Amino acid sequence: MATPFRTTRFVEFCDTDMAGIAHFSSFFRYMESAEHEMLRSWGYSIFDQVDGQTLSFPRVAVACKYKAPAQSEDVLEITVGVQKIGTKSITYRFEFHRDGLEIAIGEITCVCCHITQEQPPKSVPIPEAIAEKLRSALMD
Repeated sequence: MATPFRTTRFVEFCDTDMAGIAHFSSFFRYMESAEHEMLRSWGYSIFDQVDGQTLSFPRVAVACKYKAPAQSEDVLEITVGVQKIGTKSITYRFEFHRDGLEIAIGEITCVCCHITQEQPPKSVPIPEAIAEKLRSALMD
């Protein structure tokens, strides 16, 4: 049985427009922050050492569908799950709610990469230990 990760986010005024409505771009930061929080809860980081290599997960696609506005000082409930996992890529799904009302649904697709100084990232298979944790968060 999959267990999605849950967290909350307080909408700061600096995340909004002058009317106090959360700017669309704020949701991308919220998604990334929730993803990092989930990884840390598993004992991982967005930059991690695995078998002597620095791994990270650069983004290759992001999307967000907005259903209702979030406003300054709202507390958003964020559910993070894995929508799809491949050999080298992950697509996360993010569901935003406020008091049971659906606010937005987002996705981030990222690729597991070996990171070295002065070289472009090189895609590599997701290490099995990390893939196992990701599979535990698969959403239906």
